Amino acid sequence: MELNGHRHTVVHRIPADKFTPTLPHPFRSLVPLRLISCALCILFLLPLLAGAAEPGSKENKEQQDTYQELETFANVLTLVQQFYVDQVNIRTMMHGAINGMLGSLDPHSGYMSPEDFQELEEETTGSFTGVGIEVTIRDGILTAVAPIEGTPADRLGIKPGDQILRIDGMLTKNMTLMEAMKKMRGPKGSTIKLSIHRGGWRGARDFTLVREDIPLFSVKSMELEPGYGYIRISNFQDSTTEDVLSALDMLRMRHPLKGLVLDLRNNPGGLLDQAIKVADIFLDHGVIVSTRSRNNQEQILYEAHPDTRVESYPMAVLINGGSASGAEIVAGALQDHKRARILGTTSFGKGSVQTIIPLPDGAGIRLTTAKYYTPSGDSIQATGIRPDIITPLDTPPGLHKSVAGQQMLREKDLPGHLNDDSAGVPQNTESETGNGNQEESFQQVNSILDITKRIEQDNQLRRALEVLKKD
Repeated sequence: MELNGHRHTVVHRIPADKFTPTLPHPFRSLVPLRLISCALCILFLLPLLAGAAEPGSKENKEQQDTYQELETFANVLTLVQQFYVDQVNIRTMMHGAINGMLGSLDPHSGYMSPEDFQELEEETTGSFTGVGIEVTIRDGILTAVAPIEGTPADRLGIKPGDQILRIDGMLTKNMTLMEAMKKMRGPKGSTIKLSIHRGGWRGARDFTLVREDIPLFSVKSMELEPGYGYIRISNFQDSTTEDVLSALDMLRMRHPLKGLVLDLRNNPGGLLDQAIKVADIFLDHGVIVSTRSRNNQEQILYEAHPDTRVESYPMAVLINGGSASGAEIVAGALQDHKRARILGTTSFGKGSVQTIIPLPDGAGIRLTTAKYYTPSGDSIQATGIRPDIITPLDTPPGLHKSVAGQQMLREKDLPGHLNDDSAGVPQNTESETGNGNQEESFQQVNSILDITKRIEQDNQLRRALEVLKKD
């Protein structure tokens, strides 16, 4: 996925026929700004006319404040239309205002144009056309989070932390994530030139990539030793649960399972229902996760289903700072139910749920609607899942020294992140920084295909195997 707006996101999807809000007619056509001003006034006067709040009440005061702010907004639009030096596109301005409004809430809420909404649907179903770079905005600069395995970006050597300064000669400084994604995507076989700066380089270097269909295989598996299986989940998409079940069947065909390593390192999340179903594979009772909306007014419990197929083999789950959202749901559930030992380093710490709400014109909004809690009732927002066995990943041989020293960006570092419900709770002070950037180091060892060499260089995987053999 070439978009971090939902890279670290657990999402609900609401079908268009279940949520189709309608707006007053002036919002659906280009009309004089004074009519828009009137429409805005009417829209927010309706609850007042309906007697929704008593005069002088707190609710009434909030509604009056909202009305005044909307009046100011409408006046500014009118002034821009009348006096701006060039002719303005009202639709573009309104979309920009909506995007700015949602973006001011938290790092994971935002507006999606019809094209953006369609591309999100494509990604969660398993493929898109592009070069295969996951990106974010860091310190105002478009920055590579990680290349997707086996893609043009991966083969050409794009690294996590690379700063993308230009796309086809256009500066990225003021681009949004959505704009950058659109420019990096395009027809299959077309080329794109990225100007990239990396720590230790003098100036930028140009990379020319050819766009391809980017399949998003979320599950890989292998046998570490006879009877000891390994399943890696890179993200949660529509087919993930089915793919995990198939991987387990393939492992059992080789040897009866004595233990399983579930690798969730650098897993950014994805679909909420798939994360829950994956956890349900390994649990036969109890709460998997709960979500709570504003002021805890609505709480939803997701529970495991009784299943005679659940086996009692020991499990180890690997996480790191790139494990977020859905990955944290799975790790937290298996940890709290003592179904698995958690190894690695503290996870990303994204404990919020985004609801994808379609709009009538084919666009949509991604709105943070709830926080999620582990079975023990803990929120991991901005704190993350703490491993049972802290095991920093050793820096692989050949990793660039300047890159190895970089630190991972986590939820708590994002401007405007939601407040942590667990603020003030003492944290484990045991060092887990290891020898540099844990997420970059994982990208290195994860590319090793030979299982013997992989175990030699991936000390977290080696430690997990040792734990399984002792249990």
